Amino acid sequence: MDSLQQAIIERTLSCLRLAEKKLGKQFPQPAIRFTQRGKIAGSARMQGWEIRYNPILLAENPQAFLNEVVPHELAHLLTYACYGKVRPHGPEWQKMMTEVFHVPARTTHSFDVSSVSGRTFRYRCQCREHQLTVRRHHKILRQQAIYHCMQCHQPLTLVAGSAPQ
Repeated sequence: MDSLQQAIIERTLSCLRLAEKKLGKQFPQPAIRFTQRGKIAGSARMQGWEIRYNPILLAENPQAFLNEVVPHELAHLLTYACYGKVRPHGPEWQKMMTEVFHVPARTTHSFDVSSVSGRTFRYRCQCREHQLTVRRHHKILRQQAIYHCMQCHQPLTLVAGSAPQ
């Protein structure tokens, strides 16, 4: 484990202690893993009381992880512990973010994800070209989905001779 990952663990635990003090409750220490993949910065798994962080995005955005991603993911666990199953970014979670952690309740990050973006396939509609992920491309091939352009509402078709980008 590198020093940045250790700093994330320490920040997670300090946020947990802060929440315990402000909420007047004790919470178990979550399992902390650095196994999140793709474009997601982190995820909270309520049933396993676990937080997963994306090691690539962490290395590229360490300060934002310390300031925003850690409280964001921990707030999911604490909201679940205090309120049960509620909307992921609903009013209970927002209150946890703003009143306990004093962090803006943003639901998504704005990190550059070019280093973690997977292959894409070129598709067209009547008005423009679209890049579809491998997952969506395979759903189309297996006839499990049809995707439409949000502008012209026409179904997307694979560009002839299109190789993965």
